[in-house]
Amino acid sequence: MAVQPDTVAPPVVEGGAASGARRAAERRSRRYRRDVRWSPYAFVAPFFLFFTAFGLFPLLYTGWSSLHRVSLHDPTHMEWAGLHNYTRLMEDEFFWNALRNTFTIGVISTVPQLMMALGIAHLLNYRLRGSMFFRVAMLTPYATSVAAATLVFVLLFGRDYGMVNWALGLAGSDTIDWQNGNWSSQIAVSSIVIWRWTGYNALIYLAAMQAVPSDLYESAALDGASRWQQFMHVTIPSLRPTILFTIVVSTIGATQLFGEPLLFGGAGGQKGGAAHQFQTLGLYMYEQGWFNFHLGRAAAIAWTMFLILLLVFPLYFAVVRAVRRNREEA
Repeated sequence: MAVQPDTVAPPVVEGGAASGARRAAERRSRRYRRDVRWSPYAFVAPFFLFFTAFGLFPLLYTGWSSLHRVSLHDPTHMEWAGLHNYTRLMEDEFFWNALRNTFTIGVISTVPQLMMALGIAHLLNYRLRGSMFFRVAMLTPYATSVAAATLVFVLLFGRDYGMVNWALGLAGSDTIDWQNGNWSSQIAVSSIVIWRWTGYNALIYLAAMQAVPSDLYESAALDGASRWQQFMHVTIPSLRPTILFTIVVSTIGATQLFGEPLLFGGAGGQKGGAAHQFQTLGLYMYEQGWFNFHLGRAAAIAWTMFLILLLVFPLYFAVVRAVRRNREEA
């Protein structure tokens, strides 16, 4: 019987398992490096995609449309006009009227609003009973619909049966036609803005106040500073960046003011009153584009508003730097 040869086992290559593990570790390391390098871009990519689609593209397309004659009846047909829409605005008295109204309503609404918000935040910064209730109540006007709030204020400022005129009558004042007057209508529109945004800004100031170190107040109290002096020389300087932020945001909101004057004006709200006495730039743009059907002019107004903001913001920062430099020199 033939003898079967012994089966020889294959030679074992030393280090084979170790080299395989090393290659796997290198692959994992490469994947980790790629993940660390590219994952942040993947996380922020949705924002840039949405911004490009709904922010950058409309901005550029509006700028391109402002250089053409475009009608709402046929928005795809564009006729090159160059800077004609912009030069026409410079000669349009209604544009300058809307610009003046936007400025005056912005000042009337922003200055009292931020001053009241600062005072309310200062009161809420102390330990008050039920302070959480007041903080939530501050956000209630902000959460209220613009339409609902404006309709209520229309009733309050009614000429014949409004509660404001009723209260003024008790004080011996004559009846005021709030909607048809020049300053009265702007004050009425500004009161809506003040009511809606004061609480929102108060909570922003309150958050900033709570971040001020208590050591500063203790040092000021040891030096004999009163509560008012502490507020003026400790709180206000510490809140300067926050105050600048609220001023910038309020300026943007005032420039884009639209819903409140539109609803306050009633059926012809796009005109801002019979004599355009409270027509803002937003209303003027709306009137040109959707009532006069001149989309090219409306686009030019929109870009003019954008350029105005670009000119205003450097002025703000220049004023802040000048104030800071004067304080450092003093």
